[in-house]
Parts: sequence; C-alpha cells; structure tokens
Amino acid sequence: MRRYLLDTNILVFLILGKNEEVSRNVLEVLEDFNNEICTSSICVAELLQLFRIGKIKLSSYRTLNEIQSTIGEKFYIKVLPFSNEHTETFSKLEIYKGHNDPFDHMIISHAITEKLCLISSDKMFSNYSNQKLDFICNKR
Repeated sequence: MRRYLLDTNILVFLILGKNEEVSRNVLEVLEDFNNEICTSSICVAELLQLFRIGKIKLSSYRTLNEIQSTIGEKFYIKVLPFSNEHTETFSKLEIYKGHNDPFDHMIISHAITEKLCLISSDKMFSNYSNQKLDFICNKR
C-alpha cells in the first residue's frame, strides 16, 4: 500500500467533476484501491476559502460538513489534521524563490512530515524534492 496526499487543485477537479483535468497517471493512483488517498485539513480550508471568495462555485454544497462528507464518502479520501509536528516542518521549510503561497508551504510540510507522496498540478512543488518531498505532477 502506498499513501498519497492530494493538493487542493486535485480536490477541486474531483468535486467539480472535472476528471478531464486529472492526468491518466494520477487517475491510476486514485483508482487503485490498494492506495491510501489523503488530503490535508489545510486543503479543505483552502477549498473553503476559494469558495468564499468566489474563485470556485460549489453550488451542490452549502456547508463545510457537506464538502467534507463528499471528500470522505464519495471519493474515499481521508482528511488528515495539521498538527504541531507539521508546523515544526513548516517552520524549517526552505522557501523556493518566487513561491510565496503559505497554503502550499503547509501542504508541502504536511506531505514531508507524513512521508506521503504529494499529487498536484502545481509544478513549483517539484522544487522541494531536495527537502524530501515525494511528488507527482498532474500534467494537464
């Protein structure tokens, strides 16, 4: 069994039914029931923030609980809490020049701490491999 951490953009594609935005290699990971698919509570918070500021439309969902239920019950994705241990990794993370998104830094720190392979469409994440980030890029 291999464990994976999905970035927010992958969650958005799944929740909005935009499977065409998910590459074949990522779909194979998601469809393999031998894998454990997780996301960070930071991703759920970012998803909620994107909804609140109107960057994404989640017309089928009215509450955070509905979004979280869908993540777990429909997609079988486990939401992992962000803890003090993850914050410790976050505090030591070397920030790649030009990559200033604190949500991304926390998600990367979560993956490094838990030794999870991070899946994202954000190519900037590949710059953190020298900090022990295992990364799969969703090439759209």
